[in-house]
Amino acid sequence: MTLPAGWSARRPILDDVPAILAVVHAADTFAVGYPDFDASDVEAALTAPYVEPSRDSWLALDPDGTVVGWASIDNPTGVGREFVEVYVDPERGGQVREPLLARQLDRVAERAAERGLPALTVRCAVFEPERDWDRSLRDAGFTLAKRYVRMRRTLADLPVEPPPPPGVTVRPVRSEDERDLREFHRIFDTAFRDTPDYEPLGYAEWRKKITQHGTTWDEWFVAEVDGVPAGALQSSDQALDQDEGFVRSLSVLPAFRRRGVGAALLRRAFARYAEKGRTAAGLGVDLTNPTAPLSLYRSVGLRETRWTDMYELVVPAAAVPAPPAGV
Repeated sequence: MTLPAGWSARRPILDDVPAILAVVHAADTFAVGYPDFDASDVEAALTAPYVEPSRDSWLALDPDGTVVGWASIDNPTGVGREFVEVYVDPERGGQVREPLLARQLDRVAERAAERGLPALTVRCAVFEPERDWDRSLRDAGFTLAKRYVRMRRTLADLPVEPPPPPGVTVRPVRSEDERDLREFHRIFDTAFRDTPDYEPLGYAEWRKKITQHGTTWDEWFVAEVDGVPAGALQSSDQALDQDEGFVRSLSVLPAFRRRGVGAALLRRAFARYAEKGRTAAGLGVDLTNPTAPLSLYRSVGLRETRWTDMYELVVPAAAVPAPPAGV
């Protein structure tokens, strides 16, 4: 699939960050109602591990040379599935989204061959207003894998934080204490191992990755039951532009579930967000995660605001050219 006549494509460089950000802001505003990226997010995507922009990313330019589309690949762990993002300016770049997707799928096939794999699974996200993108993915052979729900509550009417259940205490993580951070990671890793798509990260990789979403440590919490670490809550700075505190992850060890630990962590986080003058709190829910019932989130005042569908496609590895005869 080729670009329209007079349009062109090239690889991005860091000097393109402002132009890329303009495209992403236009795409996000159409999809979710507000810009959801900043320049540091774009730069992080272009410098992420396991990604080479000179091979894994494309810009699409209109006949005037204006950037109207950006396609990227993300694989946070270097193993498992690939994630493809194709952002376009909805006013000017709709016709380049399918050609950019085709280029990225070809690249995923190459990446599978480079890793010595027979195939790679690729995923793409679709927000509710993106009906054309939904059709494009289905036409390319993608099928629906799962649905995420975004939940939110106002903090204007936040009730006084009730005491946690007997035996449960909640405290901020001790960010200066390496042992406490390792314990936080252990809780997170153990709690998410029984979810369908979890790809484990060792402590060192996890430690590097968490900085991508901000480390406002006084918004990170550990819950203990009778002095035993049982749960952890990681906040993220990703929704500060909307004056919203955001729960990046909520982890409760299996032995301590259904004892009020998750609700206690959420209520403490909401109280902290409110202390800082945030107007709302939010989080995202993977509906295929058996350990994250909507009933828990609804019990602390969160309500669904929008959904995101995740589509996937198994891409066979590209054929490796045979060596010349006699070699």
